[in-house]
Amino acid sequence: MCRFLVYKGSDEILLSKLILDPTHSILKQSFDSRLRLDTRRGQNNADGFGIGFYTQQKLGAAPCLFTSTTPAWNCANLQRLASKTASHLIFAHVRATTEGSLSEDNCHPFCHGSLMWMHNGGLGGWKQIKRRLGERLADKWYLGVVGGTDSEWAFALFLDTLERMGYDPSSQPADGFGPTVLRKAMLRTIALINELIDSIPESVIQAENVDTRSLLNFALSDGHTVICTRYVGSSSDEAASLYYSSGTLWETRVPDPANRDYQMARSDMGADVVLIASEPLTFERENWVNVPTNSILTVHNQTVMVHPILDQYYDRDPHHRRSAAFARAKGLETNEKASARLGTPPTIAPSVAVEIETQKKFLPTIPTQPRVRTPLSHVEPANPPAQVPIRSAPQQPPSQGNIKKKRASLTTVDTHTSTLPRDSSPVSPEPARNEFGNPNKIAQFFPELSMS
Repeated sequence: MCRFLVYKGSDEILLSKLILDPTHSILKQSFDSRLRLDTRRGQNNADGFGIGFYTQQKLGAAPCLFTSTTPAWNCANLQRLASKTASHLIFAHVRATTEGSLSEDNCHPFCHGSLMWMHNGGLGGWKQIKRRLGERLADKWYLGVVGGTDSEWAFALFLDTLERMGYDPSSQPADGFGPTVLRKAMLRTIALINELIDSIPESVIQAENVDTRSLLNFALSDGHTVICTRYVGSSSDEAASLYYSSGTLWETRVPDPANRDYQMARSDMGADVVLIASEPLTFERENWVNVPTNSILTVHNQTVMVHPILDQYYDRDPHHRRSAAFARAKGLETNEKASARLGTPPTIAPSVAVEIETQKKFLPTIPTQPRVRTPLSHVEPANPPAQVPIRSAPQQPPSQGNIKKKRASLTTVDTHTSTLPRDSSPVSPEPARNEFGNPNKIAQFFPELSMS
């Protein structure tokens, strides 16, 4: 499987500040991918790379592509070009082959007109659906496929779908196709892939042991809008990892040309810079947001929107849990924490769980990775579940008291909580957060990216 990166900014940025310089840049991921588990390949994405970026309008709406079968870390031209090239919208991709030979024709990103496309994952039952996928394409899209990857065929299907919706993919509109049109075409493309997979006879699936699950992390742009998906063709599995980060400036912590310690700075509520990546470019958890499984992310006018993909694999239950086993079998990791993947709630005291759930009704929600939540209705049942230890102290029902007191109760030993007067609850000050940028925090926030 592969790794990719998308940058969309209000201003142009040197490619080197994304591709070469950061702590965990896409170049670093080409030989040290922390969220790949493929023991056959190690942590390498060494089967070529590609960069696509949009230039000034006077040069045309089509993106400029640079692809090579040379490993990214060993390409001197990449070093030279990235340090002298700037753009406001950049795609970068490092490849580990699953379909197709080692060829520049198979290196992502792909483009047609003003549209640019790349993919991390694979189409389920590809050998069984390839012929039928090609049969449904118009001749110009069928003949336009020059490589052998399932990713390029998926792009051809997208172009065919966009045309059937009444839009000419070759038109290169001055203001783009618009986020609504691109999002609908992307969702329709995923639905068609699922239809093709569903039509594989059950006898063939059993006889040939066909894996019909797809990993569809797509990235698409027309130069104005970015569409990304994090998707798996299953209701019980997690998709491959995908994160995004937004802020006002992507810069080093110290104004020194030799400094490589980048951060997403935020001076206001704006999103002048948006990064989307298979793996975070830094090890600061507070700067990266997990894109939920089976979601579609849209960036337009520097506004980020995330919508669930509502199909047969969507589950409305917020406590529905998925397994990471499929993504791991493909040599990938997922975003979710181990406790959520294993399907076992974390062991906490019942009285603390009550206070946590009560706080959630009053405190604002902060974007973060999904956490395993224990519903209030199951915190204090008559017969507590075996995995929740029962303390000797009497359990208190949820109260509607002062929020500061509720926060304080979380830092107080439960055995004393029930005996403290309501008006004398101690309020503990929030500890100072003075370790931003400390690489050692990786073990706490990104265990799968551990440096050890």
